[in-house]
Amino acid sequence: MTSHQRSPLCVALDTPDLKRAASLAKTLRGSVGWLKVGLEFISANGPDGIRAMVKTGVPVFADVKLHDIPNTVAGAARAISQLGASMINVHAAGGEGMLRAAVEAAGKGNARPKIVGVTVLTSLGQSDLAATGIIGTPLEQVVRLAKLCHECKLDGVVCSPHEIAAVREACGPNFLIVTPGVRPKGWALGDQKRVMTPGEARRAGADILVVGRPITEAPDPAAAARAIADEARETTSPRRA
Repeated sequence: MTSHQRSPLCVALDTPDLKRAASLAKTLRGSVGWLKVGLEFISANGPDGIRAMVKTGVPVFADVKLHDIPNTVAGAARAISQLGASMINVHAAGGEGMLRAAVEAAGKGNARPKIVGVTVLTSLGQSDLAATGIIGTPLEQVVRLAKLCHECKLDGVVCSPHEIAAVREACGPNFLIVTPGVRPKGWALGDQKRVMTPGEARRAGADILVVGRPITEAPDPAAAARAIADEARETTSPRRA
């Protein structure tokens, strides 16, 4: 599947069980465009877990949310790049020096992964931001951080569906927008606060839709993935990942 043909769907394999993750990856290959492995999976399985997912042939999004001093983040980004991950994220709040260091370090590998900045977690609302000293709405903070990522030459950002249009306007058509907080109709929100359906998110301009439990907990994960991807394909996006 080429980048132009690839599904916009990214399945979140949020499990510490490598065998289960590998089984899901095998089942979903051909039905999704990306595999996302996060802190739970990587903490349990380490670099070998990422390598195992890379071997499935589906592009791997290493959801590590790097956030540290520039030198440390550079080292981590370089190491993860060498494992074969196709996309890595960093916390945009880490600042300009850290963001530029991540991009530079990742670019030194044989196959440069996409680097995207996490703006505001989808579990956070305005009161949560205020409690950390951030004044303003989640939308204002997301756009502020997206502009910083754009200036620092990141490939894109991670933001909730509610900020997609504003980020697209602020950063242009070629800026990658990765969107968690995507829930098919009828699914509980769980710990997410700022959500949309797959079709709504794509119509707003998202490039990559991150979906976890509605796929991984379905009786037939591949069928669930195809149904969500079909809904997403009914609309067009300014850019294909």
